[in-house]
Amino acid sequence: MKAKRAQNRSYSKIHARAGLGTQFPDIECWENQYPGYVVDLSFPEFTSVCPKTGLPDFGVIRIHYAPKDWCLETKSLKLYLNAYRNLGIFTENVVNRILKDVVRCARPRWAVVEGTFVPRGGLEARISASYGPAPDSDGGCDCR
Repeated sequence: MKAKRAQNRSYSKIHARAGLGTQFPDIECWENQYPGYVVDLSFPEFTSVCPKTGLPDFGVIRIHYAPKDWCLETKSLKLYLNAYRNLGIFTENVVNRILKDVVRCARPRWAVVEGTFVPRGGLEARISASYGPAPDSDGGCDCR
């Protein structure tokens, strides 16, 4: 039964891995000057392409993080996010790849990347990936 199910799938490993090996522009960071605060960035004009259908995926990407030693530089972040515009990649992979690259660059205390994608065929996708300990009820602010 399992083998038969796999044969009926129209999505392949190539589709699933599409875009994951892409070289993106570097996200630059600058040295943090203050402890104990959080940053919430929203990119409401995000677009990528479905690797199976070639149709565009429109959405909002939100990056919420607590800086440690480094902060994300927003111009380079914008250029990084715009590099997804014509890339065939599943939205789940988009959110996880952005988180991976943000963590690699900024090394935050914690980070959450959320993607909310415009409904296609009546289905809205909300995807969230996180790094580090979950924020406290005060947003993770250690304001001492």
